[in-house]
Formats: sequence, structure tokens, C-alpha cells
Amino acid sequence: MSNNNENGQQLPEGFEPLFRTSPFLDNLGKFYYQKQDSIFSVGTFVSENHLNNRGFAHAGLFTTLADIALGYGAAFSKEPPVNLVTVSLSTDFVGNAQLGDFVEARVDVQKIGKQVAFANAFIFKNQQERIVRVSAVFSVL
Repeated sequence: MSNNNENGQQLPEGFEPLFRTSPFLDNLGKFYYQKQDSIFSVGTFVSENHLNNRGFAHAGLFTTLADIALGYGAAFSKEPPVNLVTVSLSTDFVGNAQLGDFVEARVDVQKIGKQVAFANAFIFKNQQERIVRVSAVFSVL
């Protein structure tokens, strides 16, 4: 089996198409995930439709990626998975990404309580450079 996406780009080792999607996500392109031990990651390749007018990945791509990764990472860290709704998403942008870069959110679930859940992530560019720091609070339904 090839480790390339439909555009021939090389997926990082262990990533496969995201197991869950929505009409909103489908409009943004393909997302991929990896679960390795306790680390849950979601990533995508920066495409033309992700760029701002300066040629960098739009902040909206990073917040969407973070929301997907943090929500799915927290929900599926329990068996059975818990139903969560985003209450708060805090982002700090310290770098950027450009066309063709693989951006990946690596999730650390801090705590899932009876009413709220907390998770953090860093978004990496090409698996090396941390470019966004994110934290989220979720309501447990």
C-alpha cells in the first residue's frame, strides 16, 4: 500500500485518512490521522484553498485542524468515546506554513471529567517545527 495521498504527496509514516468527516471538513480537503500509543494526531497538506493573500496558511486552517484534533483526540481517548462540544479554543501562532507543507496537530488530553474536558496540542509543520500552540475546553454531553 502506498503512503501517498491522492495528489502523490508523501504522507508521514503511520498516517491514514481520517475516520470521520463532515460537509465542512470535506470542503477543506483531506485530513489524516495517526494514533500512536497515547498520542493522537490529525494533519493535512496545505493546499491553494488554505492560503491567505500573503501565501501562508490561513489561521482558520490551524484553528479548524486544532478543533478536529483536540475534539476527536479527547473523545476517542475513552471507551466508549465521549460526546463533546467545544466551549473554548485558545490559539497562539508562532510560525507559519506554506503550500505543500504537512501540518499536524499532536494532542495531549489533560483531563476528561463528568462535565468538562481539557486538551492541549501543538501544531507542527512537516513534523519538525512547532508553529501553533492550542488549548481547548469541551462540554461533556
